[in-house]
This record gives sequence, C-alpha cells and structure tokens, in this order.
Amino acid sequence: MPKKKEGMSFVDFSERLNESGNFREPWRIFRIMSEFVEGYQFLSTVKQEVTVLGSARTKKDTKYYKLAREVGKLLAKDGYTIMTGGGPGIMEAANRGAKDAGGESIGINIQLPFEQTINPFVTKSINVYYFFTRKVFLTSPAHSFLYFPGGYGTLDEFFEVVNHMDLGKMCHVPTILVGPEYWNPLLEFLQNEACSRGIIDQKEVERWIVVDSAKQAQKAVKAHGKEAGVCELSPSNFHSGQADMDWRVFSIMAEIVQGFEFLTGLVEDVTVLGTRSIGTESPYYAAAKDLGKQLAENGYATVTGGADGIAEAANKGAMTAGGESYGIGLTVNNEQRLNDYLNKSIMFKFPFTRKLIVTAPSKAFVFFPGGFGTMHHLLEVLTLIQTGKMQKIPIILYDSAFWAPFNKFIEQVLNKKFHTISPSDASLYTVVDDIDDAMKIINKFRKKKSPTKK
Repeated sequence: MPKKKEGMSFVDFSERLNESGNFREPWRIFRIMSEFVEGYQFLSTVKQEVTVLGSARTKKDTKYYKLAREVGKLLAKDGYTIMTGGGPGIMEAANRGAKDAGGESIGINIQLPFEQTINPFVTKSINVYYFFTRKVFLTSPAHSFLYFPGGYGTLDEFFEVVNHMDLGKMCHVPTILVGPEYWNPLLEFLQNEACSRGIIDQKEVERWIVVDSAKQAQKAVKAHGKEAGVCELSPSNFHSGQADMDWRVFSIMAEIVQGFEFLTGLVEDVTVLGTRSIGTESPYYAAAKDLGKQLAENGYATVTGGADGIAEAANKGAMTAGGESYGIGLTVNNEQRLNDYLNKSIMFKFPFTRKLIVTAPSKAFVFFPGGFGTMHHLLEVLTLIQTGKMQKIPIILYDSAFWAPFNKFIEQVLNKKFHTISPSDASLYTVVDDIDDAMKIINKFRKKKSPTKK
C-alpha cells in the first residue's frame, strides 16, 4: 500500500477502493463541505476576476512568464482582479504583474509537487486541502479565462471550462489562449478529428481567441465589457453573502454523499468514456460493446457516463453478457439521459460532483474518441496520476487514427518543446486499435496488483 502524503485526496480514495471499496468516511465529507462553504464565501467577495492558468514550471526568464506578468499588470490597471492557483510559474507571473500595478491579486493554493508554497505576489488567498475543491474554485465562472502553455493540469482546467460552457452550465465568456505555437496544434486536432466527425460543434471552437501578446489579451478581455453574467455555476448562486450558506452547498454535499454510497463496494470495475454522438452502426459502437462484453466475461463491472453512444454500447455489451453495468449521469437542461442497459445508475446535477465520482479510481480507464467531456475526464485522470493523487493504473486510448495528433501534441509540444510535463508523464497512457489488446493491458495490471491485495 502506498504511503499517505500530506495534502492527498484521491490517494485516500484509491487505497480504500483497493482494500474494500468503502468510501463512507464522515470526516472526509465534513472536510469537503467546509471547503465548499469557505471557498464560495471567499469567491463571493471577488469581483471582475480574470482567471489565469498555465504551467507552474515556467521559468522567470522565458517569454511566457514575461507575457503573463505584463497581462496581469495591464488588466489590474483596467480594474480587473487577477486570480490564479497561487503557485509559481505562470501563476506567479500573473500575480506579480497585478501586484506591480497595485491591483487585487488572488491565489487559490494547494500543496502540489511543483507548488510548495503560495507565491509572494498574492495579496489575498485561500488554502484548500482537496485537489477536487481547488479546481472547482479555479474553474468557477469568471469574467474571462486566460490559458498560457501548461501541462496536463492546464489542459484539464481548459477542457472543464469549455465543457461547462458547451453544456450551458456556464456563461460564454472570453476564453483566451496565449501562444499560437502551443495552442494551434491542439486546435487542429480538435477540428480535424472531433469537429469533422460531428463530436464537437465547430462554433464552440471558433469562440476561442488565440493571441500572442499581452495587448491582444487585454483587448479580448475588455471587448467583453464589465458584466460577466450570472449562470448556473456562478459563485453567487452558492452563497447568500450573509452568515448562512446557500442551500445549493447542501445539495453539493448530498450529491457527494450519494456518490460515495454508489461507489462503495465497487472494486473490480473499469470506467469507459467517449462520445455520445455516434449511432449503433458506428465501428466505435461495436468496439465499445465488445469491450463491455469482455469486461463482463473477465469479472469486471463496466462503469460509464450512462447516456448514449459509447456509454450505451459498453453498458449493452456488459449487460447482455451477464455482467454488472453502471451509469453515472448528468442532468443537462433539466433532462436526464440514461440508456436502457444499466443494472444500477445515479444522476448528478452538478458536473463537478459527478466528475469526482466518475474519476474515482477504477482498475483502468478506457477512452474512446470524444469531445470536451471526454477530454477533460482524460486530462483530469492524467493530472491526478502525475501529481500522485491517484495510483498509477492503465489509461487506454482506443483508435490511433483519432488519438495520433493528440499523442503528437503531448509528446512534441508539452514534453519536448515547452517541458510542461516530464518525459515519463508522456507514457502514462497507451493507444490501442484492438479491444483484445486493451483487455490484455487491464488483466496484466490486475495480475500485477493481485499479490498485494488484502
């Protein structure tokens, strides 16, 4: 069993899952609840925030550190609050620029391998224990979002925000991508592979603004005006602004408790994720159905998002083979979408609570081609493993034709050009073209772990 580390969250979950599948620990629920109350109260005091995200590894003498500092300074002079994760690199640079201009400089801090202490240029901060709650606050609706070159964490935060906008959970606000040399290869992957297949709406991608200077970023922020709008996930909807918390905080806690209860007892399970935008005639549908069947035959429960497309196919394969078939769904526009091939299911209103439950450790994750939701689940799992908050398990990407450009982006841009991940991080996932190969990887991991089972 891995040794617990200070500040860990998902490591706790994975240890419990490996031992007994028990997630019922009241102290964890109360601690998460406390963080939500304090965090939303904190966010309710912040106005005109521009959230700046990017790599903690960016050095002070580099182009993007200087750009982030200049952006922070320009926007602070315009009256905007700069909010970051409070760590080094891009975060430090943006906070530093804001402080240089005498502006409000916010940090939401947590102990991570590359973020040991909050940077000295933060004028107002909050410390959180859980990676999960920290990212909820960092990706809460803001006036604008600025994304600088980063690693898995930055991409996770990016895809989470654009997914929330696409689902109507967040208002559309300026989403500004700083650095064409970094972002264009990713955009090309999304346009050529996801948009062309009807998985992602091209109009959503066209909303994003790619810039290469601080002045261009400033212009994009100011063009939106001063009003950020109020949407379903706005912090003001979760706190009354007075002594008592809003009822929505209790709703979040209820979903987490129900989610942990749903997970309890699940030990031999594999999570399968991918697009909803395919029909039964798709080769992906057939492959996902075969995967669900083979998982059942090998004694694994199949866990999906519970809706159509890849989820339905995997659940159908599992159920028709007599296996356990689970769905973890999300209510969108008051509509609950669940397929007909589930032994057990649960629905969530809040996307972040649902994602917490979906990304709780399984024996493996298999990602089929997908859109914003699939991408942000993938990047979150990679981030959790990279930062030691989840045990290393098989992460399998199905179909090299789809994933090859993404793999190239990770290897060539993140690893070799920008060094926002370590070389070993680029090998945290495996791309396959055959379901049999995926099962071999999953079973090999099970065999490797079985001697240490309690």
